[in-house]
Amino acid sequence: MVTAIASCGCPSTMHLPLPAGAPAARHARQNVARMLALESAVCPRAVAEDLLLIVSELVTNAVLHAHGPYALTVSLEPGRAGIAVTDGSGDMKARSPDAGTRRIGPGGRGLKIVRALGADLFVSRSDRGKQVVAVLTWQAQ
Repeated sequence: MVTAIASCGCPSTMHLPLPAGAPAARHARQNVARMLALESAVCPRAVAEDLLLIVSELVTNAVLHAHGPYALTVSLEPGRAGIAVTDGSGDMKARSPDAGTRRIGPGGRGLKIVRALGADLFVSRSDRGKQVVAVLTWQAQ
């Protein structure tokens, strides 16, 4: 998998193709954590923790409810982060019949968690499926 991080001023942007299945969320968190470490002056620690949780929830939702290919794009600048997760399903409903991973046990709290962390959510169709975008803002220092 190729990860591209462009940090030539603001914003800093990372695009990451994601593996299918359970490893996707961990892979996304590890790479976003690396990006946040490189940009620690731009994003306060408490916000970075929220950002990692949002990434994890959005990627997990994509893997549970849609088919691939999956990709993550994160754009970071002082006071704002954009997180976009794309999948290969144009279905704007909650579950795609050929989703790669199935939930065991209760769930359904992912987007509520993302909203509770203060992110604005948007869903749109993309060329190859759909894109879920969360925008998180904070007071830049």
